[in-house]
Formats: sequence, C-alpha cells, structure tokens
Amino acid sequence: MNNFTIKEHNHNLRYNLFHEFFWGFGVAFHTLYAVVPLFLRELGAPEYIVVSTAGLFSIVIALPTLFSAALGRNIKDIKKAVIMVHCIILLITFMMGYTFSILDPNIVSKAWKTYLIYFLLYAFSIGIIVPIWTEFLNQSTLKSHRGRFFGLGFAFNSIGSFIGGGALRYLLSYDLIFPKNFGIGFFILFFSLTIGTILFLPFKIKREGSTGKDKSFNQFISETLEIIKEHKNFQKYIFSRIFYTACLPGMGLYAIYCQDRFNFELSEAGVFTVITVIFSGIASYLAGRIGDNYGHKNSMVLAYAGHLIAALLAISIWNMFGVYLIFIAIGIGQGAFMPSAMNLIYDFSSYKDAKTYLALVDSILAPFVLLYIVLIGWLINAGNYELSLKILIVSLFIGILIMLFIVEDPKKEKT
Repeated sequence: MNNFTIKEHNHNLRYNLFHEFFWGFGVAFHTLYAVVPLFLRELGAPEYIVVSTAGLFSIVIALPTLFSAALGRNIKDIKKAVIMVHCIILLITFMMGYTFSILDPNIVSKAWKTYLIYFLLYAFSIGIIVPIWTEFLNQSTLKSHRGRFFGLGFAFNSIGSFIGGGALRYLLSYDLIFPKNFGIGFFILFFSLTIGTILFLPFKIKREGSTGKDKSFNQFISETLEIIKEHKNFQKYIFSRIFYTACLPGMGLYAIYCQDRFNFELSEAGVFTVITVIFSGIASYLAGRIGDNYGHKNSMVLAYAGHLIAALLAISIWNMFGVYLIFIAIGIGQGAFMPSAMNLIYDFSSYKDAKTYLALVDSILAPFVLLYIVLIGWLINAGNYELSLKILIVSLFIGILIMLFIVEDPKKEKT
C-alpha cells in the first residue's frame, strides 16, 4: 500500500478513537496522579515510594525503549508486532486484578512490595510498547493530519477516563473491603486494554514493513550517536525537557500532600480523575489544533504551563476547591503534553526513524528523573513539602523559557 490516502487515514482515525476511549476508561482505574499513590499509601508503602511513583514510572519506561526501537527497525508486520507487545501489559494487568481481588485483607501490610513489582513491570511493558506503537502510527497516518489525529485521539481517551473516573468513584464508595475494591478496578483495566488492543486489527497500513536488508544493532548505535551529536535543535529540546521532568515526582506528591492537608476519603480519587480527564480532553484537542496551525512547540508550552500552575496552586492551597483546581491544571498539562510530544518527535525525525528519536528522549531524560526523585524524596522524608513545590516551580519556569526562546520549531529547521 504505497499511496496512503486521506480515506484510509480517516478509517484509522475512527478506530483509533475507540481504541483510545477504551484505553482511557481502563487507565482511570490506575492513574499515576491519584490511584497509584493513594493505593500504595493505603497498602502501607513508605512515603518516599508513594510520592515517587510517576518518576519511577518514567525511568522504568525508558529502560527498554532503545532496545525496542532497535528491534522495531526490522519488523516486517507492524500490526502484528503492536498487538503482540500489547499482550505483555494484558498479562500484567490480569495478574494485578487477580492478586488484589483475592488477597487476604489481614496481610495487606505486606502487599505493597508485590504491587510495586507489578507496577514496575507495567511501566516496563509500556517502554517496550511505545517505540513499536510509534512506528505503527507512523505507518497508519498522514503526516499533514497527525495533529488532529492525536488531538482527537487523546480527547476520546479523556472521555473514556471521565466515564471510568465516575465508575472508579462508585467502586471505591461501594461496600467492598480493601484491597478487593482496587483489585476489581485492575480487572476492569485488563478488560478495557484487551478491547483496545483488538481494535488495532482493522487498521490499514501504508506498507507491510521493512523490505530491504535487516539493519544491524551496530548500525542502530551509529545512527543514534549521529542524532545525538549532529541534531542541535533536538539537543535544545532535550535540554528543555530535562527541566520538565521535575513535574513527574510532583504527580504523586499532589494527592498525598492534599490528603495530609484535608484528610479526604479514598473515593475522592475518582473525583480527581473525572476533573483531570475533562480538562485533559479539552487540552488534547486544543493542542492538536494549535500544533497543526502554529507548530507543536507552541502547544508543548501549554503542557508546561499546566504543570507550573498546578505547583503554584499547591503551594498556596486553601481548601478542597483549591485541590480541584490543582487537578484541573494537571489535566491541562497532561492533555496538551501527549499530542505535542508525539508530533514533535515526528517533526524532529522528519523522514528518519521516529522510534529512535522517541527512545532517545526517554533514555536521556531517565537519569534526570531519578535525580528529581531522590531530591524530592529526601525533602519529603524531612517533611519539607513546600520546598519541594518551589523546586518544581523554578524548574518548570526555566523549561518554559528554553522552549519559548531557544528551541526552534522543528518544522522550520534548515535541512
């Protein structure tokens, strides 16, 4: 299929909307900013582990991405490959649901380590999936329409999460003993991701995959090093993203900090999810439109600004209304980030290997995420929440300035 048409692109868009809806619905039962930290805290995990979940998630995702990107260069059937790698996360989410649905409540105090292992495997599986999924979408979309494709896709993801968040609140309010209530949520996650994976089957692909000679791992390393050394604007982008990584420890910090301040019920995690995904969906759609019309660099600034506003609100929080505003800002940051980040990768890579660029971003940023985790974790253990938030604010502000005034729009780069 050499001449990929707008009709085929729109065919894939329709199926992608349903895929993203089911993915969003399921992930509402396992959100990094609410469910995961509150679940770990209830299981009795140490506070530094609880607030570090989003950062740990980012680091573990980065571990297999370069290896997955290297393998992905020689894939002959990208549709089959993307379905197979998704089966890994299906197995892990099934085991999460099974374990915590049948777990004896009397041994809950010992269960946080078991869940943490599942959580890290969950993150690792996404690190395997993302480079293959990136190439899958590269082969099933038109470059000129990707902003709308991702914007609408992540908006439908948010609609799914909105409905899932309501279901989550009902589940956690229902008369079910802990941790069975969360275990049932993990089963719902499993079934939703299963449906989402099946929806890859009808996609139409530009080409069947690599038809030439397989590329060696040495070639991959050589080409990767060339990108790092020669692509100056990509270096500037990475430099800006280093400061953005400060928001990752903050994702787990907000729910815990606010719970300490206002002692809300666990069922509020469902409310936070609903609030976040409403504004995430709006921001995803706007980011796609802004990116297509004014450049995805500009839509990325919206993502930075959302997380910056969340940190500013947290440091001056006064009541539960302020807590809800924090999660509105997080929703804007998250919603704008995904379509902007994905499209920037395609813009930077141009006609080169997008998988490699994506894997490089995750791999280079991982040590800096770890640095922020250690720093924020140390401050949290010392009880210094406010200084942690001030570090997030300063880092995100620097990142915005670099993105605005130093990074060039990759669409306008001289080639």
